[in-house]
Amino acid sequence: MPPPVRLALTVSELRRAAWTCSLGSALEYYDFALYSLASALVFGPLFFPSATPLTSLIASFATYFVGFAVRPVGGIIFGRLGDHIGRKRVLLMTVTLMGLASTAIGLIPTYQTIGIWAPILLITARMLQGLGAGAEQAGAAVMMTEYAPPGQRGFYASLPFLGIQIGTIIAALVYCSLLFGVTDITHSWVWRLPFLVSAVILVVALYMRLKLKESPTFEIIQREVAEERESLGSLLRSSGRTILAGIGVRMAENGGSSIYQVLAVSYLVNTMGLPGLWGTTSLITAAVIGGFTVPAAGMLSDRFGRIRTYRTFAILQAVTALPVWYAFSTGRPLPAVIGLSVALGVTTWGMFGTQAAMLPEMFGARHRYMAVSMSREVSAVIGGGLTPLVGSCIIRWVATFSPHAAHPGQMSWLPISVYVMFLAGITIGTTFIIPECRDRDLVEHHDIL
Repeated sequence: MPPPVRLALTVSELRRAAWTCSLGSALEYYDFALYSLASALVFGPLFFPSATPLTSLIASFATYFVGFAVRPVGGIIFGRLGDHIGRKRVLLMTVTLMGLASTAIGLIPTYQTIGIWAPILLITARMLQGLGAGAEQAGAAVMMTEYAPPGQRGFYASLPFLGIQIGTIIAALVYCSLLFGVTDITHSWVWRLPFLVSAVILVVALYMRLKLKESPTFEIIQREVAEERESLGSLLRSSGRTILAGIGVRMAENGGSSIYQVLAVSYLVNTMGLPGLWGTTSLITAAVIGGFTVPAAGMLSDRFGRIRTYRTFAILQAVTALPVWYAFSTGRPLPAVIGLSVALGVTTWGMFGTQAAMLPEMFGARHRYMAVSMSREVSAVIGGGLTPLVGSCIIRWVATFSPHAAHPGQMSWLPISVYVMFLAGITIGTTFIIPECRDRDLVEHHDIL
């Protein structure tokens, strides 16, 4: 069997591609973390006023879900374009759409000013944000996997995902600075500033992406891709089984990401009464640890294989769920910081770093972008978008049994931790279905399943 065909790239070109893709991921996860924090701390009373704070919070998390719900649509649209006109052009489109939508959120008047139009505009901006995000990270993963040399794909493909930690840290730091000296952020205009900063990140990301070369693998296969325009129906027929495996393997990672970045912060602040500053501090600490975990996971997957490494992190997430959520339920800052650092910074983002090369290697060349987008974004709806909404409903349900307790809803830590273990179980089971895909020839047309 002939060795994989690829075009030689210099180290500087690899580094430029990694930084360029990282900036897009940074913008996506800056938006993600920003919207997560704002959903937990700000949007409820500003855009969804209600008689009870918990009802406002559930409505706020519902808009958070809307952004996930449209991501598969963005994945299909931009993924198909990426398979036909190139990875670079589509990455320029997606980062622009995300950046403009996020900036617009910072300009929307509140419910008190324009009434029902406030939540309508917020939901519209969130949908546009989701459409762009639907193919952004899939494109970054595909681009870097196709750029990277065999034997080092796991490491190089994980580098753009450092943008997750960069974006999360920036968003959390911005909110930390806003919370200092502000007794009630919902009555201050300063909550808008973090969203307006998206415009700055967008300009830098666009400048760097304009200088990026097209994926070497795409340049090899683009003539065949142009002749074989694959529709969504034919993709599902030929790759449905592999896409389902991609969805299943992401349940723990994507669900865990939303649970720990959104629901856990809301639980710590709104249920256990910790100051909002501690919620963002926990997120910053977890993101710093994740910055080391992601490339380490990529290197481990190069050495021990994608599937074995991924399964190990999923098992760790299942094993740590109960002690981590019990730590949250104590209402003490230090256990909360340590718990989030382990659950998010190590177990969840360990899977994320491994997944960077694994998903693109699972699919054939002629539909890789769209197939990876489908796997990522359908799982994002099921595993990521619904979890804060489901979790907040669990908290509300548990609170009805002890309405006069010091912390109504405190005991919800137990069913939520079981939910985390359930998602991890789906992922662990799926890893036994997927064959090892490390260093697979990326020019092959067939999927691994």
